[in-house]
Amino acid sequence: MTKTHVLADFSKDSSLSNWKIVNDGVMGGLSKSKIDLTKEGYARFKGSISLDNNGGFAMVQYTFDEINIKPFNRLKIILKGDTKSYQFRIKSKKEEYYAYVYPIQTSGKWESIEINLSEMYPAFRGRKLNIPNFSEPTLEQFSILIGNKKKEDFELQIDKIVLE
Repeated sequence: MTKTHVLADFSKDSSLSNWKIVNDGVMGGLSKSKIDLTKEGYARFKGSISLDNNGGFAMVQYTFDEINIKPFNRLKIILKGDTKSYQFRIKSKKEEYYAYVYPIQTSGKWESIEINLSEMYPAFRGRKLNIPNFSEPTLEQFSILIGNKKKEDFELQIDKIVLE
């Protein structure tokens, strides 16, 4: 049996209190987003991206107590997107200035996306950094970002996120 660690498993009774929205307003942008629960019990990250005032991204972020991830080598995310591209991002330590990124292209249907942790590359403000891919022993934060350099509405539903 495969060892797993559930990072998020949504239901109608799920708390979103540790989930935080970080939009481009931190740098003057006007994009808007929110996270809520659907009547079916999925998390829904939705909003609209604006390119005005040098904007162009929206992100939902989940921070938790440090997890030892040495026994795991991949993430599995069960989600339903809107055919748009997103980034799944992780941080070993929440205070790190950069994140490790994996791009996701959604299909518009429910799907299970598997990400090898070692394929996640370091990036800061959209630029890939010249340091090795993810190989850290711990995890304290993950986030989902949309920033496709265009004005667009978006909606992403999330059922579960698991370390395997």
